[in-house]
This record gives sequence, structure tokens and C-alpha cells, in this order.
Amino acid sequence: MRLDKMLSECGIGTRSEIKKYIKDGLVCVDGSVAKKPDIHIDEEKAVVTFKGQQVNFVKFEYFMLNKPQGYVTAVKDNVYPTVMELVTDNIRNDLSPVGRLDVDTEGLLLITNDGDLSHRLLSPKHHVPKTYYAEVNGIVDEATVQVFEAGLDIGDEKPTLPATLKIQDIDEVSALSKIYLTICEGRFHQVKRMFEAVGMKVVFLKRVSMGSLTLDEALELGKARRLSDEEIEELRGE
Repeated sequence: MRLDKMLSECGIGTRSEIKKYIKDGLVCVDGSVAKKPDIHIDEEKAVVTFKGQQVNFVKFEYFMLNKPQGYVTAVKDNVYPTVMELVTDNIRNDLSPVGRLDVDTEGLLLITNDGDLSHRLLSPKHHVPKTYYAEVNGIVDEATVQVFEAGLDIGDEKPTLPATLKIQDIDEVSALSKIYLTICEGRFHQVKRMFEAVGMKVVFLKRVSMGSLTLDEALELGKARRLSDEEIEELRGE
């Protein structure tokens, strides 16, 4: 890999900035001052330093984020703060969220630069299950469960695929239902639209799992942590 590309991917700066750093003698490779930005190095074996500090190359990074409300699932946005602002100890600068959670939705969000994994998790043909906890205005009953299991019309060309709806608690007085819903699609505002189709309204929504990855209960809202090797391997096996 080119030296400037390696340094750029590690977040040291832009290509033009790195070119200047090298010209100023701030970058060393295996103990020698680098002369050109386009030299090729073994990014996994070479000892590269910038201003005397070693730069460690990492090909892929994986983070679990417990997304809070008020953050948009994007790399950049002109209106809302983005979820990427909550990932602070990353090495690479090419990370992005896998899939999307609405700005008012909380919970599990995977952040990575592993494009192949992202594609597999999001591809419609793989039907990766996603489970949500929701609080709904309305009484969810067994008839609702059966409707969701059969698939329902939410205004798209095709009905939704069968979904698993589990009732956790019903407050008859306030007509508030607490449920878990597992879907294997990722349509726009799908969970909210499914309940709207049966005359109910989602007032709180939180994703708790995606495929084999389950939200860490110890992970505070708004915090991110790296995935364990086991979690990564399980995801790759989806």
C-alpha cells in the first residue's frame, strides 16, 4: 500500500496534508525518514511513525453503538448531530453505520468499514432478523400477532414478510402496549408503518438486536464499544 494512502486511512490527514508532513520530515518508515508519499510499504509489518508516534494500521474496525434519540444515522448532516460523532476512539476515518435508525429511535447500531459485511447484513436476500422493543399506543392482542405473522399492507407494492410480534405488557388503563417485534426486512419506517396499518402508533422504539449481535445491556446510551472477536466472527457467519 502507498504510504500516503495508509496514513490517510489511519486518520492522519488528507493526501495533501500527508504530502506536506512527509516533505517536512515528520514521517518515518522502519526508522528512516520517508522521502516520498508514493512509496509502497507492507502496511501490516512496516513500523511507521508520525511525529515520533507509531501509527498502527487496522484494516477493519467494528463498533457497537447504543444510539440515543436526536442523532441522525449518517456520516454527515447539516441539521442534526450524527451517530459518527459518538464513536471517538476509532483509528480509521472511513467508518459508517450499517443500516439506518430514525432520528427518534434508540438502540443497537453497528459501525464499521467492512463493506462486505455491511452488504450481507443489509441485503434483502439474506433476511437478517432485527428485533425491536416498542411502546405502542393501542392494545396489541393475539389477533394483532396473527396479522403481523401473516404479513400486512403498509402501502408498498408487496405486503411485509412474516414478522414475529411478542407481547411483553399491556396497560389497559392507558391503552399502552409494550412489545418486541422481529422483522427480516428494512423498509422505510417499517415498524412504525406496520403499527399504523393496524390503527396504532409507536411512541418509543429501540432496536435490541441485529442478526447475532445483541445490544450490550451494560453499554450506556450514547456510548460505543469495539466488538469482540467472537461477535465479529458470529456476524461474518450470518
